[in-house]
Amino acid sequence: MACSATSAALISSIPATKSMASPLSKPSKTLAPLPNSFLGLRKPLFQSSAFANARSSANRALRKSFVVKATSELPLVGNVAPDFEAEAVFDQEFIKVKLSEYIGKKYVILFFYPLDFTFVCPTEITAFSDRHAEFEKINTEVLGVSVDSVFSHLAWVQTDRKSGGLGDLNYPLVSDVTKSISKSFGVLIPDQVRLLCC
Repeated sequence: MACSATSAALISSIPATKSMASPLSKPSKTLAPLPNSFLGLRKPLFQSSAFANARSSANRALRKSFVVKATSELPLVGNVAPDFEAEAVFDQEFIKVKLSEYIGKKYVILFFYPLDFTFVCPTEITAFSDRHAEFEKINTEVLGVSVDSVFSHLAWVQTDRKSGGLGDLNYPLVSDVTKSISKSFGVLIPDQVRLLCC
């Protein structure tokens, strides 16, 4: 059964180069020009030559400098990812996880799922764990987040997969009981305990 309730994001925490910008690092003053394909694939059916000249010069100016500006409080590609520090379960122990500690060290796949002990997403959650070695090869850490407590996370990883649990995972499950992480990433459904499904 495919999971339709996980929200995932690949967050880069490797220092930015000229060809790659990191959402967790400060925005770079030198930005790569936009590819022509970004500006649209179709041309208008008709246009005046004055409009075409104005549009052409506007496109050149746009390609020279491109800055992502968020108009809402939701994180967007190219913006700094909201930092957090929270308790998590890893290797059947309680640990602290701070997102900003990965800056300059690893990429991060941060995914959200609704609740522990549901049959919505365990196959996807365990699939991340089963392929953890592949993520390590590409310098990437996986973090799972839900609004459950660390005690619920611990009980779920201590339950065998055949019995509806996750079994041991190769990455931390982060507890967001205050819902602050989910809110800062825009995945919490207002007035409900559930997380936004993607």
